[in-house]
Amino acid sequence: MKLLLSAAVLTLLALPACPAEEAKTADVIIAEADAVRNPDKPFSIIVSIAEYRGGKKENAMSLNVYSKENTATGQYRTLALFLSPPKDEGKVMLKNGNELWFYDPVSKASVRISPQQRLMGQASNGDVMTVNMRKDYKAAIAGEETITDSSKKKAACYKLELTSRGESNYYRAEYWVEKADSRPVKGKFYSDSGRLLKIVYFGGYKAELGRERPTEAVIIDGVDPKLVTKMLFTDYTERKIPEEWFQKEYLPRFKGD
Repeated sequence: MKLLLSAAVLTLLALPACPAEEAKTADVIIAEADAVRNPDKPFSIIVSIAEYRGGKKENAMSLNVYSKENTATGQYRTLALFLSPPKDEGKVMLKNGNELWFYDPVSKASVRISPQQRLMGQASNGDVMTVNMRKDYKAAIAGEETITDSSKKKAACYKLELTSRGESNYYRAEYWVEKADSRPVKGKFYSDSGRLLKIVYFGGYKAELGRERPTEAVIIDGVDPKLVTKMLFTDYTERKIPEEWFQKEYLPRFKGD
C-alpha cells in the first residue's frame, strides 16, 4: 500500500502545474473599458445635460453627437450639434485630432476652443466628445478596491492611475473599472496643480449597439458636492458618417441627418 501511495504522489508531482490566470495589464484594462463606452463602428447619440445646484435643476441642454474612429490614430473624431435650448440650436462643435472648433451660425464664425472650457455646469466641452482613454493617458494599476457604484451597489474594481500623454482633457485621473465586466464605474479628474476638478460616476448600463454601455454620467464638483451635473446618453444609432463632415470648412453646412 505504501508503495502504491508513493507512486501516486510521484506521479502527481511530475504533472505540469496548471497555469494561473494571467494578470491583466493596465493597458488591457483601460482598452476593455474603452470598448464598453465606445461602439466599434461610426455612431450617433443624443447627449442630454442637466445642471443641479443643491438638488434643484437650474439649466439643461441637449446635443446630437456623431463619432467615428480615425483608424490611423485610434482616436475619435466627433461632431456635436446643439439641439436645445433654442438660443443654442444649430451651433456645432468639432473635435478632429487635437483641435476643437466651435461654430455659431449667427456670427458665421468658427473659433478654436479649449476642451477644458465649461459647457454647462460641471460638464466641459471635452466631456461630450467621444474619447479613447487608452490613447490619451498612460495607465498604471494602483491596486484593487471594492467601491460603491452609482446605484449604491458594491463593485469590485481595478483602480488605475492615469497620466496625460499631453493631449487629454485632464492632467491626471484615478479610474475605477469593474473587474467582472470591464465597466467604467468612477473617475476622479485633476488639474496639473493637483486640484480635484470633478468626480464622475458612470451608470445606467443598458444594451446598446451590441453590448451593455453606460447611459448616464453623474458629475460632482471637486470642491462643492452640491454642484452636480447629469449627462444622459440615449438613442445609440449606427451611422454612415461622411469624411467631409470632419473638416472645419464644412461646419457652416453641417445640419446633421
